Amino acid sequence: MLFKTEYKNKLLKIFVPIMLSNLISQIQMVIDRVFLGRMSNLYMSAVGNATAPVWTTMSFIFSLSMGSSILISQSVGEKNIDKAKSYAASLIKFHNVAPILLFFFWTFCSPLVFRLMGVSENVMGLCVKYTRIYAPVFLILGLFASYSVVFQTSNYTKPLVTYGIIRSGLNIILDYLLIFGKFGFPKMEIAGAALGTTIAEYAGALYLLYITITRRKKFFTSPGLKTIIHADISQYFHSIKLGVPTACEDLLWNLGNLLIIKILNKINEQAAGIYTMVFTLEILIVVIIGALGNGTLTLTGEATGAKDHKLYRNIVKTAIRWAFLVSAAALIFVSIFPRLTLSLFTKDAEIIEMSVTFVILVAINLFGKSGNIILGSGIRGYGDTKWMLFTQILGTFSVVGIAALCVFVFKLGILGVFIAVLCDEGSRALINFARFIRIKF
Repeated sequence: MLFKTEYKNKLLKIFVPIMLSNLISQIQMVIDRVFLGRMSNLYMSAVGNATAPVWTTMSFIFSLSMGSSILISQSVGEKNIDKAKSYAASLIKFHNVAPILLFFFWTFCSPLVFRLMGVSENVMGLCVKYTRIYAPVFLILGLFASYSVVFQTSNYTKPLVTYGIIRSGLNIILDYLLIFGKFGFPKMEIAGAALGTTIAEYAGALYLLYITITRRKKFFTSPGLKTIIHADISQYFHSIKLGVPTACEDLLWNLGNLLIIKILNKINEQAAGIYTMVFTLEILIVVIIGALGNGTLTLTGEATGAKDHKLYRNIVKTAIRWAFLVSAAALIFVSIFPRLTLSLFTKDAEIIEMSVTFVILVAINLFGKSGNIILGSGIRGYGDTKWMLFTQILGTFSVVGIAALCVFVFKLGILGVFIAVLCDEGSRALINFARFIRIKF
C-alpha cells in the first residue's frame, strides 16, 4: 500500500537517484577527511575552515536556480511544456556569470575571508592552498546547477547515480594517490585532496554532458540549442526574483555556520575540527533527507500548477514520514555505536570521548532539520520563497546569539554550540509547520 499511489512512485523516482548520487559523494568526502584526519587534526580544521565559506558561495548559486525549478515544475503541472523549456533555456544561458566571478574571487581573495573568520596562522596557509586548487570547479558550476534543475523537473535523475560513482570513485583513488604519495605520485597531503576533488568534478561534468546529448528525449524540460541561444533574459530575471529569497536564506544559514566556526576558533584550534567531524556524520543523513526535499519541491510545484491541494498535502506528509524514519534509524545507530563511528575520523581517544555527546545531539537534531527541509521544500513548491527567508533570518540571529551566550557567558565550550543548533532547528520546524497548514489553493 505504501508505494501504490502514483505520486509516491514519482517521489521515489526523483529522490532515490539524487539520494544515491549525493550519498556516494558524501561517502567520498568522509573518506577524504578520514585520510586527512589520520595525518593531522590540523588538516581537519583547515578543511572545515576552507570548505565552509567556499560551499556557502556554491550553495548560493544552486539556490538561485531554485526559482527556475519552481517555475518549470509549475509549468509542467499546467501542461505547458514549451513554457517550461523557455525557463530552462534562460537558466542554462545566463546562469554562468556569477560562478565565473566567484572563481576569480576565491583564487585571489581567499586570505581576506579566512582572516575575517579568525583562522589561526597555523591553519591559514593550508586553507588558502586548498581553496585556490579547488577554485576552478566554479567554472563549471553554473552549467551543473542548470542541468540539475532540468534532470529534476524532467523526473529523470537516474544518470546522477552513475555521475556520483564516476566522480566519487575517481576522487577516492586520486585522494589516496595524491595525499599519501602512493605508486610514484607526489605526496601532496591537503593540496592533493583539493586537486583530486577538482579533477574528479570535471570528469563527472563530462559524463553529464554526454548524457544530456545522447539521452535528450528523456529530459522533456530540456531545451534545444536554438532555444538556448535565443533565450530571453527577462525570464531569467523572473526566475531569479523567485530564487533570490531562497539563495539569501541559504546564504544566511551558511553565514550563521561561518560565525559559529569563528566562535569555535575562539575556543581552540581543534574545536572547528571537532565540529566539522561531527557534522560530517550529519551530512551523510541530510543528503538522504535533502534528496527527499528535492522530490518534494518538484512534485509540490506540479501539484500547485495543477491546483490540486489534496495531492500537495499528501506529498509533504509522505516525505516527512519517510524523513523521520531515516532520522530515527540514524539516532539508534549513533546511540549504539558512537565511538566506533567517531574513530573513523581520528585516532585521538580523548577527542573521541569528548565528541560522543556531540554526535548524539546531532542525531537528535535530524528531526528538526528533517521538518525544515521537507516543509520548506513544500512551501517553496507552492511559490512562497519569502517565508523561508524570514524564518532563516530569525534562525541565524538566534543560533549565533545562543551559541555566543553559551560559549562566552555560560562557558559551556563546544557543547554550547551544539545546544544552539538544536534549539534553532527545532523552533524553526514548528514555525514552518504552522505556515504549511495555512496554505490553501
